[in-house]
Amino acid sequence: MKVGVLGATGMVGQRFIEILDKHPDFEISALVASSKSAGKRYEDATTWYLENSMPDSVKDIVVTETDPNLMDKDIEILFSSLPTEFAKVVEPKFAKNFVVASNASAMRMVDDIPLIIPEVNPGFLDLIEIQQKNRGWDGFIVTNPNCSTIALTLTLKPIYDNYNINGAYVSTMQAVSGAGYNGVPSMAIVDNLVPFIGGEEEKIESETLHLLGTIDDGKVKSADFNLSASCNRVAVLDGHTESVFIQLDSDEDISDVKTKMSNFKGLPQELDLFSAPENPVIVSDEENRPQPRMDRNAGNGMSITVGRIRKDNTFDNSFKYTLVGHNTIRGAAGASILNAELIVKKLL
Repeated sequence: MKVGVLGATGMVGQRFIEILDKHPDFEISALVASSKSAGKRYEDATTWYLENSMPDSVKDIVVTETDPNLMDKDIEILFSSLPTEFAKVVEPKFAKNFVVASNASAMRMVDDIPLIIPEVNPGFLDLIEIQQKNRGWDGFIVTNPNCSTIALTLTLKPIYDNYNINGAYVSTMQAVSGAGYNGVPSMAIVDNLVPFIGGEEEKIESETLHLLGTIDDGKVKSADFNLSASCNRVAVLDGHTESVFIQLDSDEDISDVKTKMSNFKGLPQELDLFSAPENPVIVSDEENRPQPRMDRNAGNGMSITVGRIRKDNTFDNSFKYTLVGHNTIRGAAGASILNAELIVKKLL
C-alpha cells in the first residue's frame, strides 16, 4: 500500500520514515514538506536527527510541496506530523481525497474526528462515517492523542474497565525530544528542570477522559472522574516518565491490580497487527524501574512499562505507580501507524 508522510523533514516525520521503512504492508511513495524543501532530494532537504542512519529507500525521493493537488492519487494513507496551526488548515484539504492518520493536535477534539488508541477505543472509528457525511469527503482524518496521554491512558484502561475510579493525578517528567529538535535550548534544560509545557496539562486532562468515554448519539461522552495533571520537561532524550496516583471507590488488592494490568490486551493484539506489542502494558517488579533509558524501547517502543505499583496509605482506597513510554514511537509516529493498520484491517 502506497503511503506518504506530511511534515517529513521534522523529528516525528523522520520517526515515521524510520518505522515505515521496515513495514511489510506500507511503501513510502511521497514525502511532503514546506516550500523551502520541495523539489530537493530528501537527503539534501533534511538534517537527520535520529540515531539510526537515514534509510536508503528515501534518500532519492524528491520532496513534494504541501499541496493535495500535487499528490499521487494512488497513495492511500498520509501520515501527518505537521505543526498544529498548519495541520488545522492543511489536513482537511488532504482528507477530501485521502486517509490522513494524524499525529498533530489540531483536530483531536473535533466532534466527528476519531481520537484513537487502538487498544482503548477502536469503536470510535464509527465516527468516520459521520465525518464523511458531514464534510462531503471521500477520505477522512483519524488522530492519535498527545504522547503523554497515550502512555497514561494505556495504563488506566485496565483499571477503568475493572474498578470505579474516583480520581487520578499524574505528574510527568517529559523528554526533550517531545519538543522537537529545536524545542528546548540546551542552556534551558542542562542542569535544570522546566516545570511548564504549554498546553500539555490541558491535553492530558481532556484527551484521557475523551478516550475512556463512549459514543452517545454520534458524539463522544467523556469518562466521568476527576483527573489532574502537572507536567515537567527534564533532561532526558527520549522516554516520558509519569508518576500516577489513583483513588478508587473501594479498597482493592494490589496484586489483583498488577494482574489486570499485565493481562491487558486489546483489538490490535487480537488482530495481530504488525506494530502491536504483545503486551501493551508491561509490569515490572524491580523496585527501581521503570527508567527511561532502560525501558523506553520495550515492545519495540510500543509498550508502556509500569513499576512501583503500591498502596498509598495516606488516602483511602488509593494506589500509585510509575510508568515510562517512548514519546516519539508509541507516543507519536508508532501510534499513527498502529491506527492506520487498524483502519486497513477494519475499513479499507
